[in-house]
Amino acid sequence: MNTFAFAPELTTESVLAATKISVDQTIDEVMNSLPRMDQLSSEQRRGIIARYTAVLEGNFIYWMTAAYLAVKSEAARPIIIDNLTEEVRDSHPAMLRRFAVAAHAFPTDSDALAVDHELTQMRLFFGRLSGVQILVTMAFFEGFIQRYMSYLADLAVAQGSSELEYTDVHGVCDIAHTEGLIQALSMEMALNPLAPDADIFEGVRLLESLLNRVVNVSGTPVAA
Repeated sequence: MNTFAFAPELTTESVLAATKISVDQTIDEVMNSLPRMDQLSSEQRRGIIARYTAVLEGNFIYWMTAAYLAVKSEAARPIIIDNLTEEVRDSHPAMLRRFAVAAHAFPTDSDALAVDHELTQMRLFFGRLSGVQILVTMAFFEGFIQRYMSYLADLAVAQGSSELEYTDVHGVCDIAHTEGLIQALSMEMALNPLAPDADIFEGVRLLESLLNRVVNVSGTPVAA
């Protein structure tokens, strides 16, 4: 991923602006690495959907809850609560499960084990409850999901599915979620900045590795 060296004299605003640029560039890199649809077999399409489901269904709300527990800024917490409320109220995990089942891609034990190492690293990262690092990571993830939804929908349609509520909803709502998390990040950086030697993009790098594992396993071709 592209990263920036943050000099100690930089203001919060300039660090935030550079962070947003780096996050956007990393999303571009991941999107550009996605296999071309015409290179994928039915089993490879199934595997991508299944591994994505294995990661998201049981972890996204847990990760966003970690963000709530980690932040020190009281002004940032309502932004995270709004996101969590929508996830729970509208039962986004159930929405994702319907999506996977309709695409004949419900995760097997092999799908879950394929992403286990990278997923464990993510869980350990969130367990450290570093507010700034977690908010950067979740802003990246929400921005990625919003752009990834059209690709995921195309995979499902190619599998014969017409159950696209999950991709339709997240292709729209995650735009606002990303903006909200960036706003929360600016508040947290001002109140509870990272130590100078801390890596603000640690979680983004871990998540990028996890997403690459979701997309490229067992012979799945990588885009040229």
